[in-house]
Amino acid sequence: MRRNYGPDVLAEGSGRRRAEYPQVPAERGLVVEEAGGGFCGAVVDCEKQVVTLEDRVGRQRVFPLTRGGFLLEGRPVTLVRPGQPRPAAAGRTASGSIAAPRPAAGTAARARVARASRIYVEGRQDADLVEKIWGDDLREVGVVVEYLAGIDHLPSIVAGFAPGPARRLGVLVDHLVTGSKESRIAAQVSSPHLLVVGHPFVDIWQAVKPASLGIAAWPAVPRGTPWKEGVMQALGWGGETAAGWRRVLAAAASYADLEPALLGRVEELIDFVTAPGTGGPAGAFEDRRPADRP
Repeated sequence: MRRNYGPDVLAEGSGRRRAEYPQVPAERGLVVEEAGGGFCGAVVDCEKQVVTLEDRVGRQRVFPLTRGGFLLEGRPVTLVRPGQPRPAAAGRTASGSIAAPRPAAGTAARARVARASRIYVEGRQDADLVEKIWGDDLREVGVVVEYLAGIDHLPSIVAGFAPGPARRLGVLVDHLVTGSKESRIAAQVSSPHLLVVGHPFVDIWQAVKPASLGIAAWPAVPRGTPWKEGVMQALGWGGETAAGWRRVLAAAASYADLEPALLGRVEELIDFVTAPGTGGPAGAFEDRRPADRP
Protein backbone atom coordinates (compact mmCIF):
# COMPACT_ATOMS: atom_id res chain seq x y z
CA MET A 1 0.00 0.00 0.00
CA ARG A 2 1.13 3.53 -0.72
CA ARG A 3 0.57 6.44 1.60
CA ASN A 4 -1.45 9.37 0.34
CA TYR A 5 0.99 12.25 0.52
CA GLY A 6 -1.40 14.67 -1.16
CA PRO A 7 -0.98 16.33 -4.55
CA ASP A 8 2.43 16.38 -6.22
CA VAL A 9 3.82 19.81 -5.40
CA LEU A 10 6.44 19.39 -8.13
CA ALA A 11 3.93 18.77 -10.85
CA GLU A 12 3.61 21.38 -13.59
CA GLY A 13 1.31 24.17 -12.55
CA SER A 14 1.54 23.43 -8.86
CA GLY A 15 2.94 26.92 -8.25
CA ARG A 16 5.41 25.70 -5.59
CA ARG A 17 9.16 25.25 -5.77
CA ARG A 18 10.89 22.14 -4.51
CA ALA A 19 12.18 22.71 -0.96
CA GLU A 20 15.94 22.87 -0.54
CA TYR A 21 17.62 21.24 2.45
CA PRO A 22 21.25 21.52 3.52
CA GLN A 23 23.28 18.39 2.84
CA VAL A 24 25.15 17.03 5.86
CA PRO A 25 27.63 14.12 5.75
CA ALA A 26 26.31 11.19 7.80
CA GLU A 27 29.55 10.77 9.71
CA ARG A 28 29.95 8.44 12.65
CA GLY A 29 28.88 10.10 15.90
CA LEU A 30 26.61 12.69 14.25
CA VAL A 31 23.46 12.92 16.41
CA VAL A 32 20.24 13.55 14.49
CA GLU A 33 16.52 12.95 14.81
CA GLU A 34 14.50 11.12 12.18
CA ALA A 35 11.90 13.64 11.05
CA GLY A 36 9.01 11.23 10.60
CA GLY A 37 8.98 9.25 13.83
CA GLY A 38 11.20 11.23 16.17
CA PHE A 39 13.83 8.52 16.72
CA CYS A 40 16.98 10.25 17.98
CA GLY A 41 20.38 8.62 17.70
CA ALA A 42 23.97 8.80 16.56
CA VAL A 43 25.12 7.59 13.17
CA VAL A 44 26.93 4.26 13.45
CA ASP A 45 26.90 3.26 9.78
CA CYS A 46 26.01 4.75 6.42
CA GLU A 47 25.65 2.99 3.09
CA LYS A 48 24.65 4.26 -0.32
CA GLN A 49 20.94 4.62 0.38
CA VAL A 50 20.46 4.05 4.12
CA VAL A 51 21.85 5.22 7.45
CA THR A 52 21.88 3.35 10.77
CA LEU A 53 21.19 5.31 13.97
CA GLU A 54 21.78 4.10 17.52
CA ASP A 55 20.03 5.60 20.52
CA ARG A 56 21.20 5.95 24.12
CA VAL A 57 20.30 2.39 25.13
CA GLY A 58 21.92 0.71 22.14
CA ARG A 59 18.82 0.29 19.95
CA GLN A 60 19.58 0.59 16.26
CA ARG A 61 17.27 1.53 13.41
CA VAL A 62 17.89 1.89 9.70
CA PHE A 63 16.44 4.81 7.72
CA PRO A 64 16.58 5.75 4.05
CA LEU A 65 18.60 8.81 3.07
CA THR A 66 15.58 10.83 2.00
CA ARG A 67 15.63 14.55 1.26
CA GLY A 68 14.98 16.54 4.43
CA GLY A 69 14.44 13.29 6.29
CA PHE A 70 16.35 14.23 9.45
CA LEU A 71 16.49 17.05 11.95
CA LEU A 72 19.79 18.58 13.04
CA GLU A 73 19.44 21.23 15.76
CA GLY A 74 15.71 21.16 14.97
CA ARG A 75 16.17 21.97 11.28
CA PRO A 76 15.52 19.54 8.41
CA VAL A 77 18.59 18.34 6.56
CA THR A 78 19.46 15.74 3.96
CA LEU A 79 22.04 13.21 5.10
CA VAL A 80 24.57 12.08 2.51
CA ARG A 81 27.36 9.53 2.58
CA PRO A 82 30.37 10.92 4.46
CA GLY A 83 33.74 11.78 3.09
CA GLN A 84 35.78 12.31 6.26
CA PRO A 85 35.21 11.47 9.96
CA ARG A 86 33.98 14.17 12.26
CA PRO A 87 33.01 14.43 15.94
CA ALA A 88 29.52 14.80 17.38
CA ALA A 89 27.22 17.34 15.78
CA ALA A 90 27.07 20.97 16.72
CA GLY A 91 24.09 21.62 18.98
CA ARG A 92 24.68 18.33 20.82
CA THR A 93 27.35 17.42 23.28
CA ALA A 94 29.42 14.27 22.78
CA SER A 95 27.06 12.53 25.22
CA GLY A 96 24.15 13.33 22.89
CA SER A 97 22.56 15.84 25.26
CA ILE A 98 21.28 19.17 24.02
CA ALA A 99 24.15 21.64 24.20
CA ALA A 100 23.70 24.77 26.29
CA PRO A 101 23.19 27.93 24.20
CA ARG A 102 26.39 29.75 23.35
CA PRO A 103 26.78 33.33 24.60
CA ALA A 104 26.17 36.10 22.10
CA ALA A 105 29.17 37.48 20.26
CA GLY A 106 31.17 39.85 22.42
CA THR A 107 29.76 38.53 25.71
CA ALA A 108 31.40 36.21 28.20
CA ALA A 109 30.00 32.83 29.18
CA ARG A 110 28.27 32.74 32.57
CA ALA A 111 30.68 31.55 35.25
CA ARG A 112 29.84 28.24 36.92
CA VAL A 113 30.49 27.56 40.59
CA ALA A 114 31.48 23.97 41.32
CA ARG A 115 29.05 22.00 43.46
CA ALA A 116 30.13 20.50 46.73
CA SER A 117 28.99 17.15 45.35
CA ARG A 118 31.57 15.12 43.42
CA ILE A 119 31.95 12.15 41.13
CA TYR A 120 34.92 9.82 41.59
CA VAL A 121 36.13 7.28 39.04
CA GLU A 122 38.79 4.64 39.56
CA GLY A 123 41.71 5.95 37.55
CA ARG A 124 43.08 8.60 35.24
CA GLN A 125 41.96 6.85 32.06
CA ASP A 126 38.39 6.56 33.38
CA ALA A 127 38.51 10.29 34.05
CA ASP A 128 39.84 10.96 30.53
CA LEU A 129 36.93 9.13 28.94
CA VAL A 130 34.29 10.75 31.15
CA GLU A 131 35.75 14.17 30.36
CA LYS A 132 35.74 13.54 26.62
CA ILE A 133 32.12 12.36 26.42
CA TRP A 134 30.45 14.19 29.35
CA GLY A 135 32.84 17.09 29.96
CA ASP A 136 30.57 19.75 28.45
CA ASP A 137 27.59 18.49 30.47
CA LEU A 138 29.57 18.33 33.71
CA ARG A 139 30.89 21.86 33.34
CA GLU A 140 27.39 23.12 32.64
CA VAL A 141 26.02 21.64 35.88
CA GLY A 142 29.13 22.41 37.95
CA VAL A 143 30.23 18.85 38.73
CA VAL A 144 33.90 18.03 39.27
CA VAL A 145 35.24 14.54 38.51
CA GLU A 146 38.19 13.16 40.47
CA TYR A 147 39.79 9.74 40.54
CA LEU A 148 40.50 7.27 43.33
CA ALA A 149 43.87 6.08 42.00
CA GLY A 150 42.69 2.55 42.76
CA ILE A 151 39.62 0.92 44.32
CA ASP A 152 41.58 0.19 47.52
CA HIS A 153 41.33 3.89 48.41
CA LEU A 154 37.52 3.97 48.28
CA PRO A 155 36.78 3.56 52.03
CA SER A 156 39.25 6.27 53.09
CA ILE A 157 38.06 8.70 50.41
CA VAL A 158 34.41 8.24 51.39
CA ALA A 159 35.28 8.76 55.07
CA GLY A 160 37.25 11.90 54.28
CA PHE A 161 34.61 13.30 51.95
CA ALA A 162 31.79 12.80 54.51
CA PRO A 163 28.79 12.77 52.12
CA GLY A 164 25.73 14.77 53.20
CA PRO A 165 22.42 16.08 51.81
CA ALA A 166 24.07 18.96 49.92
CA ARG A 167 27.36 17.14 49.46
CA ARG A 168 26.62 13.96 47.57
CA LEU A 169 29.25 11.56 46.34
CA GLY A 170 28.96 9.33 43.28
CA VAL A 171 31.52 6.66 42.48
CA LEU A 172 32.08 4.70 39.26
CA VAL A 173 33.87 1.38 39.78
CA ASP A 174 35.45 -0.85 37.15
CA HIS A 175 34.57 -4.58 37.08
CA LEU A 176 31.80 -4.30 39.67
CA VAL A 177 30.49 -7.86 39.41
CA THR A 178 29.44 -10.38 42.04
CA GLY A 179 32.37 -11.93 43.87
CA SER A 180 35.00 -9.51 42.55
CA LYS A 181 37.48 -7.63 44.71
CA GLU A 182 35.79 -4.42 43.62
CA SER A 183 32.38 -5.59 44.86
CA ARG A 184 33.80 -6.57 48.27
CA ILE A 185 35.42 -3.17 48.75
CA ALA A 186 32.33 -1.30 47.54
CA ALA A 187 30.26 -3.17 50.12
CA GLN A 188 32.35 -1.59 52.91
CA VAL A 189 30.92 1.90 52.31
CA SER A 190 27.36 3.04 52.83
CA SER A 191 25.46 6.32 53.10
CA PRO A 192 22.12 7.65 51.83
CA HIS A 193 24.16 10.41 50.20
CA LEU A 194 26.57 8.02 48.47
CA LEU A 195 25.97 6.11 45.24
CA VAL A 196 28.44 3.49 44.08
CA VAL A 197 27.76 2.00 40.65
CA GLY A 198 29.93 0.12 38.23
CA HIS A 199 30.31 -1.54 34.88
CA PRO A 200 31.22 -5.18 34.18
CA PHE A 201 34.38 -4.51 32.17
CA VAL A 202 37.80 -5.54 33.45
CA ASP A 203 39.18 -2.21 32.25
CA ILE A 204 37.67 1.03 30.95
CA TRP A 205 39.17 0.25 27.53
CA GLN A 206 36.47 -2.38 27.06
CA ALA A 207 33.75 0.26 27.43
CA VAL A 208 34.69 1.50 23.94
CA LYS A 209 32.97 -0.60 21.30
CA PRO A 210 35.34 -2.85 19.34
CA ALA A 211 33.80 -1.70 16.05
CA SER A 212 34.84 1.88 16.81
CA LEU A 213 38.44 0.68 16.88
CA GLY A 214 38.09 -1.45 13.77
CA ILE A 215 38.42 -4.76 15.64
CA ALA A 216 35.96 -7.64 15.84
CA ALA A 217 36.15 -8.00 19.63
CA TRP A 218 38.33 -7.31 22.62
CA PRO A 219 40.75 -10.24 22.89
CA ALA A 220 40.66 -12.70 25.78
CA VAL A 221 43.76 -12.27 27.94
CA PRO A 222 45.18 -15.34 29.72
CA ARG A 223 44.93 -15.30 33.52
CA GLY A 224 48.10 -13.96 35.07
CA THR A 225 48.89 -11.66 32.12
CA PRO A 226 48.43 -7.91 32.72
CA TRP A 227 45.26 -7.11 30.83
CA LYS A 228 46.39 -4.04 28.88
CA GLU A 229 49.71 -5.56 27.88
CA GLY A 230 47.92 -8.74 26.82
CA VAL A 231 45.45 -6.78 24.71
CA MET A 232 48.17 -4.82 22.95
CA GLN A 233 50.12 -7.97 22.20
CA ALA A 234 47.06 -9.81 20.88
CA LEU A 235 46.10 -6.88 18.64
CA GLY A 236 49.63 -6.28 17.43
CA TRP A 237 49.76 -2.79 18.85
CA GLY A 238 53.32 -1.71 19.45
CA GLY A 239 54.57 0.70 22.10
CA GLU A 240 53.59 1.35 25.69
CA THR A 241 50.10 1.00 27.14
CA ALA A 242 49.87 4.82 27.24
CA ALA A 243 49.99 4.80 23.43
CA GLY A 244 47.35 2.11 23.39
CA TRP A 245 45.08 4.23 25.56
CA ARG A 246 45.49 7.23 23.26
CA ARG A 247 44.37 5.01 20.41
CA VAL A 248 41.33 3.81 22.36
CA LEU A 249 40.38 7.30 23.53
CA ALA A 250 40.66 8.73 20.01
CA ALA A 251 38.13 6.14 18.81
CA ALA A 252 35.51 7.41 21.28
CA ALA A 253 34.07 10.40 19.41
CA SER A 254 30.63 10.32 21.03
CA TYR A 255 28.31 8.21 23.15
CA ALA A 256 27.66 6.01 20.10
CA ASP A 257 31.16 4.60 20.50
CA LEU A 258 30.56 3.47 24.10
CA GLU A 259 28.83 0.42 25.50
CA PRO A 260 25.40 1.04 27.09
CA ALA A 261 26.65 -0.61 30.31
CA LEU A 262 28.90 2.42 30.86
CA LEU A 263 26.57 5.11 29.49
CA GLY A 264 23.75 4.33 31.89
CA ARG A 265 25.98 4.24 34.94
CA VAL A 266 27.67 7.59 34.28
CA GLU A 267 24.37 9.35 33.66
CA GLU A 268 22.91 7.76 36.79
CA LEU A 269 25.76 9.31 38.78
CA ILE A 270 25.30 12.73 37.18
CA ASP A 271 21.59 12.68 38.02
CA PHE A 272 22.36 11.61 41.59
CA VAL A 273 24.82 14.43 42.35
CA THR A 274 22.65 17.07 40.64
CA ALA A 275 19.36 16.11 42.33
CA PRO A 276 17.26 18.83 44.03
CA GLY A 277 18.85 20.13 47.21
CA THR A 278 22.43 19.42 46.16
CA GLY A 279 23.48 23.02 45.67
CA GLY A 280 22.80 23.64 42.00
CA PRO A 281 20.07 23.82 39.32
CA ALA A 282 17.86 20.79 39.89
CA GLY A 283 17.65 18.38 36.99
CA ALA A 284 19.92 20.52 34.83
CA PHE A 285 21.48 17.56 33.07
CA GLU A 286 18.32 15.48 32.84
CA ASP A 287 16.39 18.40 31.35
CA ARG A 288 18.75 18.54 28.35
CA ARG A 289 18.36 14.86 27.47
CA PRO A 290 16.25 14.12 24.36
CA ALA A 291 12.80 12.77 25.12
CA ASP A 292 13.63 9.23 23.92
CA ARG A 293 16.33 8.76 26.59
CA PRO A 294 15.82 6.74 29.76
